[in-house]
Amino acid sequence: MNRRLPCAAGRASSHGASLRRQRGSVPLWFVLTVPVLLTFGAFAVDMPRVATARNELQNAADAAALAGASQLLAGSSGPDWPDAASATNAAVSLNKSDGVTLTSASVQTGYWNLTGSPATLEAKTITPGNYDVPAVQVTVTRNASTNGGAVTLLLGGFLDYLTTPASATAVAVAAAPSTVGAGGLFPMVIDQCVLNQYWNAQTNEPMTDPSTGKPYEFQIGNGQTYNGTCQAGQWTSFLTNANDVPTVRGLIASGNSGPIAIGDNIWVEPGVKTTIYSDVPVGVTIVVPVATQIDSHSYVPVVAFAAFYVDGSYGDSQKYIEGHFVGGYRIPVQSWGVGPDYGAYVAPRLAL
Repeated sequence: MNRRLPCAAGRASSHGASLRRQRGSVPLWFVLTVPVLLTFGAFAVDMPRVATARNELQNAADAAALAGASQLLAGSSGPDWPDAASATNAAVSLNKSDGVTLTSASVQTGYWNLTGSPATLEAKTITPGNYDVPAVQVTVTRNASTNGGAVTLLLGGFLDYLTTPASATAVAVAAAPSTVGAGGLFPMVIDQCVLNQYWNAQTNEPMTDPSTGKPYEFQIGNGQTYNGTCQAGQWTSFLTNANDVPTVRGLIASGNSGPIAIGDNIWVEPGVKTTIYSDVPVGVTIVVPVATQIDSHSYVPVVAFAAFYVDGSYGDSQKYIEGHFVGGYRIPVQSWGVGPDYGAYVAPRLAL
């Protein structure tokens, strides 16, 4: 039986039709995929730009809040709210976002609870607790009417979006520490009962003597008692059991050799040591640990840290340091954590 073979002309016709179908599908494929590719391109180009602009806004908010918080302690009678707000606004204009100089922000001052309850800024009029600290909250926004307009999208037109708003919020606080670093403490421990008498826990400021209009003066270091049983202050050698003059003199000069934290037990040295009073710096603010029951040779736990201004130091037959509590003193050495507020603060830090 003879087998019939397809002719060459038939094969050529079929192949040509196939090529025409393929050529016809290319424009359709192009039309369908180009919008998708442009959409992905828009995301690829604009999303990093928006992220960068928002990061710059956050940096600006952080810097402005810290600048404002640094002024919270500038006052002598409680937080300096007006200067803190002014410093915050001034710092905003030192920053840019996506090349645009920032000119304005929403600035609020008040108290911030470091335990997170509540988790919002509290009013300046509250009676602050131990963990309510002065704070500055700043929100920097770019939208249609603020800070040069919303962030421009280079390829956003393909998605019908030409701009997008962006904002960032920061909270900076001024807080008392739970740990004071090496060199930050003077070797004198003050009994908390003195603070109960001469420190105003509602305003976080020393109480004022009506007869002078200034903070109450009192004596420490000589076993002086107040209100019958409250012994004001005693020498301490911090974490070591030492009762000799050279040790105390060295600690007056250099402070604690390592970090001291709330809860650490420090050694109390009751008694008077005439020769060391001439080594006490006068006319300066010192930071001292606070404890309770400091009237005997023993280890006692630290409960807080306080700022004390030394007005005078007297040896011979007197043997005492005279001074008063102060508020708003920033500890010059690295310190951290959160403790009760008795006038000594760490550098402002971000809480949000």
